[in-house]
Amino acid sequence: MTRTTYAFALLATAAALAIAGCGSSSNSGSTSASGSGGAYGGGGEEKPASTPAEAPSTVPAAAVSVGTAANVGQVLVDSKGMTLYYFQKDQKGSGKSKCEGACAQAWPPLTTGSTAKAMTGVQAAMLGTIKRSDGTTQVTYAGWPLYTFVEDKKPGEDNGTDSKAFGASWYPLHPNGEKAGH
Repeated sequence: MTRTTYAFALLATAAALAIAGCGSSSNSGSTSASGSGGAYGGGGEEKPASTPAEAPSTVPAAAVSVGTAANVGQVLVDSKGMTLYYFQKDQKGSGKSKCEGACAQAWPPLTTGSTAKAMTGVQAAMLGTIKRSDGTTQVTYAGWPLYTFVEDKKPGEDNGTDSKAFGASWYPLHPNGEKAGH
């Protein structure tokens, strides 16, 4: 077999495997949240972290873990280890985010394309999702929509703790769903 033929055969095999993997709908190893109106939903439009009827998305599944923030100890973090915050203006369990436009640019929502994944230390039953006004799916924890903060440049920073930006206070969440901050 010539080098070109061998390279083409490898490329064709890789493409076939990639295409075959796209059709998979396996949920093994992932966790989903309790339904709306559960212990943390409080009604509203909150729904479980995954809905099988949703169309496939190019946004990957969000993973929520426990990490350490410099000023407040153990808190929820995203897959990059960045501190996750909640916005008191959102009203726990309302099923809606009140952080849009400039607010969402400074405090990017944690979005997911499918099931939000509870990693070590995170209570899967506290994870959920809401639909944002732009159609994206935002991850919630204990009924609070989750956000990162653009002023946090590396894992372990919590520069948004106790901020009063956009009309209300911002705080990280401890793994038990309680406020981390002053």
